[in-house]
Amino acid sequence: MDTLEAIKTRRSIRQYKDTPVTDEQLKAVLEAVQWAPSWANTQCWELVLVRDPAVKEKLAGTLAPGNPSTDAIKKAPIVIVACAKKGQAGYYKGQAITSKGDWLMYDMGLAMQNLCLAAQSLGLGTVHIGAFVPEDAEKVVGVPEGVTVVAMTPLGVPAAESRAPKRRAIEEFVHHDKY
Repeated sequence: MDTLEAIKTRRSIRQYKDTPVTDEQLKAVLEAVQWAPSWANTQCWELVLVRDPAVKEKLAGTLAPGNPSTDAIKKAPIVIVACAKKGQAGYYKGQAITSKGDWLMYDMGLAMQNLCLAAQSLGLGTVHIGAFVPEDAEKVVGVPEGVTVVAMTPLGVPAAESRAPKRRAIEEFVHHDKY
């Protein structure tokens, strides 16, 4: 599958088959994260791979009430907890040098997009989850001080096909020379 096809066909998957993710598939997805761009090549990401049903159940409990991805966290073969080291991305000599402060959210977005597109190209599904209590998730997976949980995604074979949501026309969001 080429890159544009992966981009256009990727969906947020919330129902998974019991089919295990192979070691080769997992390695390919993790390599996609490894090669993601990052601020000054800081590579601030750290991933926790969760297969234990009891840990997945606890992670599901950190999601916001009514989050439609709760069952996906419980039932997917693997849950990837995406963490980031604080104070690296966007920093120079210990000082944040962007107007946005710590750049870790941007770098983690790049890494997660690589992960999601690689999974899609391999026939696997993901859903980028951000509505959860990070401090609670950090306790569940034992994240050390100086690291934060940024996002989570289940990883597995989708249980059903999913249709693309409507997208805005390019002309609606592209501006020339001025906003």
